[in-house]
Amino acid sequence: MTETISYLRGDATSPQGKGVKVIAHVCNDQGGWGKGFVVALSRRWPEPEAAYRRWHRERAKNDFALGAVQFVQVDRFLWIANMIGQHGIKTGSKGVPVRYEAIDTGLEALAVRARELGASVHMPRIGCGLAGGTWERVEPLITARLTGRGIPVTVYDFD
Repeated sequence: MTETISYLRGDATSPQGKGVKVIAHVCNDQGGWGKGFVVALSRRWPEPEAAYRRWHRERAKNDFALGAVQFVQVDRFLWIANMIGQHGIKTGSKGVPVRYEAIDTGLEALAVRARELGASVHMPRIGCGLAGGTWERVEPLITARLTGRGIPVTVYDFD
């Protein structure tokens, strides 16, 4: 059964609806956490930032890399998916930091976990803020990996 992406005005850190939820967002591969959507996450829960920083610090012994996803439980029915989908943190001579193929790989892992948890997925327009991506490139990835497989997705546009 195919779902369609639901779009809501609001805050992705306050996901709407019932049941288990996963808030997905894009992180960089440099260990940086301090601008964009992560600031809102850190205001609500300390665990996602602490887990991300530990994951980066111990990267020689784990899977920290483009396309990897770290799932952090912050409440009984709420998880945060730290998806590494941008290389670096600044737009420069090599273009924008977003890496669509890494986001696609991360969304695949997210689909598996969401199905295991029986969860809906909630997110801002991932990869389109500081990462410099375009929604026209990201939306089809979400459709292919999540909604096309029956996983409900809500995208929040913050006022």
